[in-house]
Amino acid sequence: MKQLIAELLVKLAEKEAESKELVAQVEALEIVVTALLRKLGDEQRQELNDGIGEALRTASDGASAEDASLLYGYIDKLLNHPRY
Repeated sequence: MKQLIAELLVKLAEKEAESKELVAQVEALEIVVTALLRKLGDEQRQELNDGIGEALRTASDGASAEDASLLYGYIDKLLNHPRY
């Protein structure tokens, strides 16, 4: 029983490390995208926003409503309310 618990704890620690790495990757991408967006003019930013919206509508056709809503929310936050 102790062996099973030890194995489960090791697997949990591995998953936590993977999760931290993914969070760092997402935050790095957010910083880069935000910096790039700040270099764009208002018209370019609007064109990009429109193109992304169109691509999202196409991509979310097969997705569940919950997944599509989550994706729309994150993209809106990134494009319209950047934190950096």
